[in-house]
Amino acid sequence: MPILRTLLFVTIMTLALCGLHYYLYLRIARGLSLGPAEQRLLKLGLGALFALLWLSFPLMRLVPRPIASPILWASYIWMGTMAVSAVTFGLVDLARLLGGALSPLLPIDESRRIWLGKLVDVLALGGAAAMSATALTQGLRKVGVKRVEISLAKLPPSLDGFRMVQLTDVHIGPTLDGRWLREVVSKVNALQADVVVITGDLVDGSVAQLLSHVEPLRELQARHGVYFVTGNHEYYSGVDAWLTELRKLGLTVLRNERVTLHPQGLAGPGAAPLGIDLIGVDDYHAGVFPGHGPDLPKALAGRDPSRLAVLLAHQPAAIAEAAQLGIDLQVSGHTHAGQLWPWGYFVRLQQPYVHGLHRHGSAQIYVSAGTGYWGPPMRLASEAEITELVLRPQRS
Repeated sequence: MPILRTLLFVTIMTLALCGLHYYLYLRIARGLSLGPAEQRLLKLGLGALFALLWLSFPLMRLVPRPIASPILWASYIWMGTMAVSAVTFGLVDLARLLGGALSPLLPIDESRRIWLGKLVDVLALGGAAAMSATALTQGLRKVGVKRVEISLAKLPPSLDGFRMVQLTDVHIGPTLDGRWLREVVSKVNALQADVVVITGDLVDGSVAQLLSHVEPLRELQARHGVYFVTGNHEYYSGVDAWLTELRKLGLTVLRNERVTLHPQGLAGPGAAPLGIDLIGVDDYHAGVFPGHGPDLPKALAGRDPSRLAVLLAHQPAAIAEAAQLGIDLQVSGHTHAGQLWPWGYFVRLQQPYVHGLHRHGSAQIYVSAGTGYWGPPMRLASEAEITELVLRPQRS
């Protein structure tokens, strides 16, 4: 059955990519009014890019990173450009269909209509190129710090201003390396956080390929430690080996576990419980891997429910159970805030929240746009972030 599912997936993806490349061929050839010779060159070029996309997946797994990385840069940039262009052309063609339906009502002669059609095709090509260039520029921009204040009813007044710095969806892999991560670590350390949390999708590749590039995490500093939970990409990259190495780098891995942070020391008898319960669960879909899977009830067993509970869960979808079980704040990633507009609208079909701070019943959830990116080094209508979460006691 797994082999059949894989074959079905590969077949569907191949057909979809073939159709998409053919659609782009038609739109580019029409927009530039290419002759037969130019059309043949365009077909060869798009065919080569199609092959490059498929080669990128085995290359990432089988070829040493120094060899695969330049090829994957080209492949991923084309992937992003293709996505942006397809959306741009699709919107233009929808507008063209609407215009065609209304054309009998418009006093435009046939020659002018043809001229307008060619102008629209040229503008669509220019728009796709401009949006792709903008997305690449934004994707390669240095990541900044985003400060978010969150009011929490159970936070003791003595912990007002407790600062949690979140990294998520870092995606160290073919196009993001140790030098880039070292800059991120330097920015995090400059914040002098109370606690640093990494909410999954740290790597895209094996320990053998990427351990040296993840080494800068050893330098992360926080008063009460650095904590990690798995994302879905850890399970594609050899999760158990990675968890062993991350522990060696000084990270505390929370796998359906909790720790209690006592920034002000232990409360005395009869006093309100000081501190924060920090809880971490495996990725939402990790149950398909033997020995893995989220188990929030296990992590919460025996805890004092009057103490503030902060859950680290890679996917926002975990919030449904978290709110039912008394979690006060969930910190998540996974969505990249869509990464490339308009894909965030499709993320909403799978996840309850795409980006930002939200209330879900009695709980709150913050979803980061991600610190790195997956695949194309591009962002459009989303911005990478190192998130500084500042906790405040809720005031009446």
